[in-house]
Amino acid sequence: MVFIRLYREGKLERDDVRAHEIEALARQDDVVLWIDYTDPTADDLLGVETVYGLHRLAVEDAVHDFQRPKLDRYPNHLFLSAYQAALKPGTGELTVVEVSAFVAHNALVTVHGPEFDTDELTAHWDSETDLAQHGVPFLFWGLLDMIVDGHFDAVQELDGYIDALEESLFDDHSPDHDLQRKTFELRKNLVLPMREVLNTLLRREDLVGCSPAMQPFLQDVYDHVLRASEWTESLRDLVTTILETHISIQGNQMNLVMKKVTSWAAIIAVPTAVTGFFGQNVPFFGFQSDYGLWLSCALMAGGSIFLYLAFKKRDWI
Repeated sequence: MVFIRLYREGKLERDDVRAHEIEALARQDDVVLWIDYTDPTADDLLGVETVYGLHRLAVEDAVHDFQRPKLDRYPNHLFLSAYQAALKPGTGELTVVEVSAFVAHNALVTVHGPEFDTDELTAHWDSETDLAQHGVPFLFWGLLDMIVDGHFDAVQELDGYIDALEESLFDDHSPDHDLQRKTFELRKNLVLPMREVLNTLLRREDLVGCSPAMQPFLQDVYDHVLRASEWTESLRDLVTTILETHISIQGNQMNLVMKKVTSWAAIIAVPTAVTGFFGQNVPFFGFQSDYGLWLSCALMAGGSIFLYLAFKKRDWI
């Protein structure tokens, strides 16, 4: 499926352009097109490949999934590969949607799956109509800005999940395996945003006729990338600290349990020692008399109480 928008002299003129009109419109200098493909094949892109001179290697990357985030320069265009990120509400699970873009002289060609939110993208462009006069750089900036804002929002939500995870560290009712699972899931979700893509973009002064007026907006996107990257790295360190703290707490709890078990074993050893001694087949104090029974009971109770109080005083029990 293909959707095409036409901008003329900085204003949205049509959003119902047909694919067969692309070749004629591409020759008009005052026209800028956004050509959006959903799940195309290489054959589907053959038309725009011919019209805009798209490199076949870039076309191959666009129709194949799991490309690394990058910005490559070809003779007639730039090629962007990026990922839109979002968290599923209530689960903290990160979802990513791959999007590719060809940045030509008077056209932005985007390629993505059905999960990509084009409505959010068009709404973002429509809210900045005063910048539409800058043409393709404006469209490209809008795409980058939406993707990076999504990264920033995802990191912000992950920060909230990590705060909740910190609070559950000392929750006695939280199962250990549940906390460990959440910790590993959050660490897996903390993916660094595409800093190098924006780095590459800002180092180039000849971005498809990018005017100086658009440079501050691209720099703003880059600043957001830096903030999201630094925030992500900080959260990764925090998650590692949480895991280490959790392991330390488990170790302390195990030491406490062992200390209590050892203390109770020492207390139980007193009756065992007394009954073992009085169980000898030799005469002893109170042998074969009630006096001997009460003496052994008194020794067991007194010795156990003495050890219990001594251990309690040292907080061993």
